[in-house]
Amino acid sequence: MKDQIVARAYFFGWAIVRALPEKAAYQLFSLIADIAFYRNGKGIKRLSSNLGRVQPNLSPPELKTLTRQAVRSYLRYWCDTFRIQNWSKERILATVTVTNEHLLVDRIKNGQGVIVALPHSGNWDHAGAYFCAMGIPLVTVAERLKPEALFQKFLEHRSRMGFEVLAIDNRSFVTLLKRAQEKRLIALVADRDLSRSGVDVTFFGYPARMPAGPALLAVKTGIPLIVAHVSYRANGIHIDFHDVPLDIEGSDDEKISYLVQRCAELFESGIRDHAVDWHMLQRIWIDGDFVEREKATQG
Repeated sequence: MKDQIVARAYFFGWAIVRALPEKAAYQLFSLIADIAFYRNGKGIKRLSSNLGRVQPNLSPPELKTLTRQAVRSYLRYWCDTFRIQNWSKERILATVTVTNEHLLVDRIKNGQGVIVALPHSGNWDHAGAYFCAMGIPLVTVAERLKPEALFQKFLEHRSRMGFEVLAIDNRSFVTLLKRAQEKRLIALVADRDLSRSGVDVTFFGYPARMPAGPALLAVKTGIPLIVAHVSYRANGIHIDFHDVPLDIEGSDDEKISYLVQRCAELFESGIRDHAVDWHMLQRIWIDGDFVEREKATQG
C-alpha cells in the first residue's frame, strides 16, 4: 500500500510539473532546491563534502555558495527530466552543443559501435535524447527502483526517447556484451561503485572505486571507449568527448584497471571545470569511516 501511495504521488507530481508553464516550473524547482539546501539534510551535507574535495581552496562561504548552486543544478536536472517529453525533436537538437562529436558519430556511422563512460554531471538524459534524435539509439542500465511502478515509469519515459534500458542484475552484462558486439551505442554512468566489485582508483587525490563495466566491455570487444562530460549552459547542455586509447599492454585485469583510472582522470578534469553540475549527493570516496558493502551502487 505504501509503495502504491508513493508511486501515485510521484506520478501526480510528474503530471503537474509537465502541465505548468515552463518559467513557473523552473522557478518552483529553484525554490525546492533552496529549501533543501537550507534544511541541510544528509544528501546536501554529502554534496558539500564532495565539492570540498573537488574545490579544496574555497573558503567556507564560497563552498556554501557553490553547494547551493549545485543543488539548484540538481533540481534543474529533475525539472528537465519531468518536462523533456514535452520538448520537440527540434528543441532537443537545438539545445545541445558538442566538442569532439566526431569521436562518437563517425564511429557509429562506420559501424564500429561506441562505449561511452560518463559521470553524474549535467543532464545525461538530455545528452542521450540528443543522439536518439539524431537517429542513434543508445543502450544503458539502471538500478531497479522501488516501488516497481515507479521503475517501470522511468523505463517507459526513457524508452520513449529511444533508450534501451537494462535493469542491473546478473544478466545485464551479458546483454550489454551482446549489444556491443552488435556495434551499438552504449552509455554508462560510471563514477561510483562502492562494492567490492568496483575498481580502485585515485580521484581528486583520494581513494575511490568506480565500475569496471565500460572498460571491461571495451577490453572484451575492442570497441572504442570514450568519456563524456555533460555540463549545463543557459539554454541547454554542452557535451565534451575524449578518447580513451585501448592500445595498452598487460593482462585483461591490468588493462581494465588502467582504463578505469584513465576514465577517472577525465571525469576529474570535467568535474573540476564544472563542479556546480556534478550531482553527487552520495558517498564516493572509500577513506575515513567507509564500510565495505557487497552490491554495486552505480545509479
